[in-house]
Amino acid sequence: MKNIDKKKSILADMSLLLVAIIWGGGFIAVKGALDTITPFYMMAMRFSISVVIMLLVFRKRVKLITKNQLKVGTLVGVFLFLGFAAQTVGMKYTTAGKNAFLTGTNVVIVPFLYWAISKRKPDSYSLISAFLCFIGIGMLTLDGGIYIGLGDSLTLLCAVFFAAHIVSVGFFTEKVDPILLVIIQLGAAALFSIIAALIYEPMPQSLNSDTMVAIAYLAIFSTMLAFIIQNVAQKYTTSTHAAIILCLESVFGSVLSVIMLNEIFTSKMIFGCLTIFIAIITTETKWDFLKKKKISTNT
Repeated sequence: MKNIDKKKSILADMSLLLVAIIWGGGFIAVKGALDTITPFYMMAMRFSISVVIMLLVFRKRVKLITKNQLKVGTLVGVFLFLGFAAQTVGMKYTTAGKNAFLTGTNVVIVPFLYWAISKRKPDSYSLISAFLCFIGIGMLTLDGGIYIGLGDSLTLLCAVFFAAHIVSVGFFTEKVDPILLVIIQLGAAALFSIIAALIYEPMPQSLNSDTMVAIAYLAIFSTMLAFIIQNVAQKYTTSTHAAIILCLESVFGSVLSVIMLNEIFTSKMIFGCLTIFIAIITTETKWDFLKKKKISTNT
């Protein structure tokens, strides 16, 4: 258990809350940008801008990159690219609010991917979370039958890739400098996005000011700044605090989609979001904060 200064812990929690808000706003930026630019070109610009800035800021560290770190970072970057590709393309065919909550299901998938790699069976909290998550997904996506739309299906696929990304980062992070790992994976994601854009999509002829602002937001805030803040902040807070705060991304994404995009949420969809959110909280925290509170009140 690491010794955490209380003031630094509060500042770290506030920083992580800012990250959750930034990521929540990212769903709105993506939805708006997709009106005038194709998914892969948007990803190419987003990741390229981010990695160029990081290369300039951390140019001294870049010189220390080894071949092994390049291999590890590229593998992590593949999962990052596939996750964002499925999420971004999926956003074209669903709402920003649903995209936000369905993306959040990745934390429920993580324990099961970890089980496949480590052979360690998920605990009862993970199993309960998975059950709740499937119920929530059904309420959020099924409309008058068992058919799930293309956008929702792609977003669920993106959650699987993001879960694989989280597991791979957790596996390699002890061996690689976190900042270098971020730079390499963003660089790999940028390269794959450029290749996919050139193969599958027409070259954008022009970009309006709103699209450029959205891409700048995604590159500078949602990608580069959010990654850096998260890495630094988690040194000064507990993983439980970080998990609770960061999974608010899906809440902010949905709330902002209603406020800014005038998206309509039915009562069934709201209950679906709440069920998924409870599943995320359950799998990430195992409700330890309630147990601690109960113990403290009895003493």
